[in-house]
Amino acid sequence: MDSKGNSQDTVVPPVEGVAGGGTAYGWGDDGLHTSSSFKGSIDPTEVLSADLVHVWCMPSTANVGPQESPKDLEPINLLAARNERESVQIAIRPKVSWGGPGIAGVVQVQCNELCSTSGDRLVVGEALTMRRVVPILGVPDALVPLDLPACQLCLLPGLTCLALSQNCRETTAVWVSIDVPSTQAPGQYVGEVIITATKSDAGSPAQCLGKAEKHQLCKELRSCLNFVEPIEGKPLEEVVERMKSASTSIRRVLLSPSFSEFFSDNGPVDMMDEDAISNLSVRVKLHLTVWDFILPATPSLPAVFGISDTVIEDRFGVEHGTDEWYEALDQHFKWLLQYRISPYFCRWGNSMRVLTYTCPWPANHPKSDEFFSDPRLAAYAVPYSPAVSGSAAAKDYLQKEVEILRTKAHWKKAYFYLWDEPLNLEQYDSIRTMASEIHAFAPDARVLTTYYCGPSDAPLAPTAFEAFVKVPNFLRPHTQIYCTSEWVLGNREDLVKDIIAELQPESGEEWWTYVCMGPSDPHPNWHLGMRGTQHRAVFWRVWKEGGTGFLYWGANCYEKASVPSAEIRFRRGLPPGDGVLFYPGEVFSSSCQPVASVRLERILSGLQDIEYLKLYASRYGRNEADALLEKTNVYLGPERYTIEHLPVDIMRGEIFNACRS
Repeated sequence: MDSKGNSQDTVVPPVEGVAGGGTAYGWGDDGLHTSSSFKGSIDPTEVLSADLVHVWCMPSTANVGPQESPKDLEPINLLAARNERESVQIAIRPKVSWGGPGIAGVVQVQCNELCSTSGDRLVVGEALTMRRVVPILGVPDALVPLDLPACQLCLLPGLTCLALSQNCRETTAVWVSIDVPSTQAPGQYVGEVIITATKSDAGSPAQCLGKAEKHQLCKELRSCLNFVEPIEGKPLEEVVERMKSASTSIRRVLLSPSFSEFFSDNGPVDMMDEDAISNLSVRVKLHLTVWDFILPATPSLPAVFGISDTVIEDRFGVEHGTDEWYEALDQHFKWLLQYRISPYFCRWGNSMRVLTYTCPWPANHPKSDEFFSDPRLAAYAVPYSPAVSGSAAAKDYLQKEVEILRTKAHWKKAYFYLWDEPLNLEQYDSIRTMASEIHAFAPDARVLTTYYCGPSDAPLAPTAFEAFVKVPNFLRPHTQIYCTSEWVLGNREDLVKDIIAELQPESGEEWWTYVCMGPSDPHPNWHLGMRGTQHRAVFWRVWKEGGTGFLYWGANCYEKASVPSAEIRFRRGLPPGDGVLFYPGEVFSSSCQPVASVRLERILSGLQDIEYLKLYASRYGRNEADALLEKTNVYLGPERYTIEHLPVDIMRGEIFNACRS
C-alpha cells in the first residue's frame, strides 16, 4: 500500500501497530440510501447534487467512519467565545456512482466567509479552515488540510461494493474549524459550506490534488534521489528503508493521473462556475454565535506535553545541535501552542531518567525569552543538564541557567521534570539528590515528579494505595508538583481526598495528574478508537477532581523512521495511539506542517471547557460549577459521562446565558 497520500485524494497511509482500536464506526447500511432511477452515465452538471450525494452534519465528538449512515441535513449552530476554536464535521456519502474507475464520484467543497449583520467577518483560510478526516488503523483520526476556499474530494465506492452491491459506498468526513480572534466583535455570524458534484474528468484523482500539490510532483521525484543518495556507509536497515520510501514515492507519482496531467498542454480543469454552484449544490448553513467572553491567552490549567527530540532527529534527518535541528524544534513548539498546550522536549535515559526542556537555546540566548515570554505558554521545563551536548559542565550550566532565569518575570512558569515514575529507593534518592542541587541555587524552584507507586523496596505503608498516598511525605521538600497517574484511582474518585489531604498547598505544593497507557476503556483517555466524549472527558475529570495541572508523556512517539514520509508505526506494547497525537505532514503530502489528530482537537476542546467552567465558578462558586457539570450529565465520574454531544452544548449554553454581559 502507498505510504504517501495527499490531502484530498483517497490514499490512506498504512499504519502498523498493535491490534485493536476498531475498524468500523457508526452503523452499517440500513436502507437509508436513495434508490436511484438513473440509467447509464450521469452528468452531474445536469443533476441536483442532492440527488447524487447525502450530506449531513456531525459534532466534533463523533467518530465518523466510512460506514456512517446518512442523516437529515440540518443547519450548523455553534457557540464560541473570542480566542476559541470550535469545530464541526460535514459528512458526504454518494447515493449513486458517476465517477470513473475506482471512485464513486467527485465533489467540490467550498466554504464562504462568515458575516455578521453589522458587517464583521470571519475570513476563510484565516479564521475558517477545512481538513479531511483520514482513517488511521481504520479509525478516523488524521486531519489533513484541504485547499481553500474550494477543493475537490474523491468519494469512494467502498471496499466491497464493486463485487457485491452498488449500495455499498463510503462516507467521507470534512472537519471544519472556526478560530475566533480575541479581537473579533461579538454577534451572530452566518456563512455556508457548499458541496457540488462535478464531472469525474474535471474531478479525477488528479483534480483531487491542490494546485500546490500538482506543482510538487517533479520536486517529489527529485526528492526520491535524496532518499537513496548517498547511501555509502549507511547501516543496511536504513538503506532498505530509504529504498522502500523512494520506491513508494515514485510509484505514487507515476501511477497518479496527475502525473500525465501535469505534463499535458491542457492544464487543470477550472472549478465550476457560480451559476452551476448556485443551481445544483447542497448548501450547508453555518450559524455562529460569538460572545464577549475572551478565553485567556495563558491557559488557566498548565497542560505540559512531551515531544521526543530523538524521534524528530531520526525521522527528519537533522543532526543534534545543528541549525536544522533548532528549526525543527522551533516549528514543533510553535505549532503545539495553538492547542493551549505547553510543550517540552524530552530525551530518555537509563531507569526512566528523563532530560526535559522547553527551549533548546540557553537562558542567555534571545530565543529563550521569546519562548518563555509567549503568553500562550503556561509552564516551561528547565533542563537539569545542557540540552545540547558539548556545552559547559552540567553543574556550572545549571547554576548559570537558574541565575539568569530567576531574574525574569516568566520564572514563575518554570519547573524541573527529572525522573519519570520512580520505582525503587535508589531512583527516589536520585530525585532527592538532583532536587537538592537545584534548590541550593533556587529555593523557590518547582520540581515535578510523576509516580504511580511508592518505592517497592521501602514500603511506606501496609497497602499499595496507602504507600502511594504517602509519597509526598517521603519526597518533601524535594518535590513541589506531585503528578500522579489517573490509572491508580480506577473509578474511586473519592480517593482523591486522601491524596490532597497529604499535600501542603500553603507551602506551594501542587497536585497534577497524567494518563499513560492506562486508564483503559471506559475511563477517559486518548487512545485511538475511544469515543469522542471519552477523549474530551480527560479534562472534565481533571476539573472535577481539582487537579491544578496535567502532564502527557509524548505527542510524537511513533516508531523510529529515517525519512519524513515513512509509514507510521505505533510502538508495540502500547494501546493504539498512546503517545501519538499528531503525524508528520510528509506522510500525507509534500507539506512539512504537522497533521493534527482528531484526538488533539478534542484535547483543545477539553481545555477550552475548563475555561468556561472557571468563568462560571468565578461568578457562582466552585460548587455550582461542579453541580452544572453533573446537572447537564456531562461528567459525573470516570465511568459516568455523556456519550452524546448534546449535553456538552447544553452545558456551554447555560454558561453563556449565565455569564454573558
